[in-house]
Amino acid sequence: MSTPTQPQSVRLTKSHVDKLVPPKTGQTFIRDAELKGFAVRITASGARSFIIEKRINGRVRRFTIARYPELTAEQARKEAQRLLGQIATGNDPIAEKEGTRRRNITLAEAFEDFKGARKTLKPRTLSYYKSFMSAVFRDWQAKPLVSITKDMVSRRHAYLGEARGKTYANCAMRFLASLFGFAISHYEDQSGKPLIVRNPVDTLSQNRAWYPEHRRETVITPDQLPAWYDAVLRLKEDQSHAQSRTVADYLLTLLFTGLRRNEGAHLRWEDVDFLKKMLTIADTKNGTPLSLPLSDFLVDLLRERKATASGPYVFPGRDNSRPLGDAYRLARKVTESSGVKFTLHDLRRTFVTTAEGLEISMFSIKRLVNHKSGDVTAGYVVTDMERLRK
Repeated sequence: MSTPTQPQSVRLTKSHVDKLVPPKTGQTFIRDAELKGFAVRITASGARSFIIEKRINGRVRRFTIARYPELTAEQARKEAQRLLGQIATGNDPIAEKEGTRRRNITLAEAFEDFKGARKTLKPRTLSYYKSFMSAVFRDWQAKPLVSITKDMVSRRHAYLGEARGKTYANCAMRFLASLFGFAISHYEDQSGKPLIVRNPVDTLSQNRAWYPEHRRETVITPDQLPAWYDAVLRLKEDQSHAQSRTVADYLLTLLFTGLRRNEGAHLRWEDVDFLKKMLTIADTKNGTPLSLPLSDFLVDLLRERKATASGPYVFPGRDNSRPLGDAYRLARKVTESSGVKFTLHDLRRTFVTTAEGLEISMFSIKRLVNHKSGDVTAGYVVTDMERLRK
């Protein structure tokens, strides 16, 4: 039995709207036979909405009046007449409604748009942003962006500095500044002007209210390295913990490559080229892939690991299908054994400090640790793999 056809133009009444047959897919428009520009839209789910459609500034625009039965057919007809009259006199109620919606866009809605636009955000970065939204700005999420003031920002920043720490307060506000920066460039009125013109977080710079942050500069010094190295070798031979050998090799690899801790932990065997004696990190912090030469010491270390490997990761966790997770507990055993306090990032700083002490060029050092250079000249310097290996 075929589906009954329905007219595409009829005087819209309650009985006609009730009898409309939903399409199998998509949506169908039934236009009013008397009031040009007035119509009802029905979707495959059966939802019905009254709309107007009119050519404005050279293109056809559609505007939803209300869903049925929130308005009756006659109520919707009167509203359609009013709106079509405004358009006829040169006004644009569709743009006005959109402008009103955007002026009232909330912090939570802006964050959703922000995530959709920033498709290259690293999962770890996105996780930080989500935690700020839920922990720091929970009570602001339903507020329109335009209602968040400089005074509110200043008070929240000061509170966070006392309650959660100064660095945490700065990080939370840097995220908020980035979110407002996105909103300023993204949301415009019908004339193309920004709906949000000021970033309220700017008040922290204007009032010099940012908390000072002191960059950590600790390294393992040359006189500490022998004791540290011996402690790592003892950890490697420690049979009391299943992860001892893995963590020891991981620490040595960080020291001898300058890799960031996450880059090292997520290193896969497919990233290691034993023939060319190099490794490649595709997913780096700054988005630029890193190809790094390996010394003979590291090649031997990795070959030894490869001989007994049973999973995709060079430094697997307890479950060989996952990367190394918590290396800190076993790293503390190195500190206890050697008397040398260090963090995983200290190994990267030690690599850089040692390279600088050997008078290796700064261009080469930046290339080795994958730091972007602001120097235009660096773009003309070609650092081949064998030169870096030396």
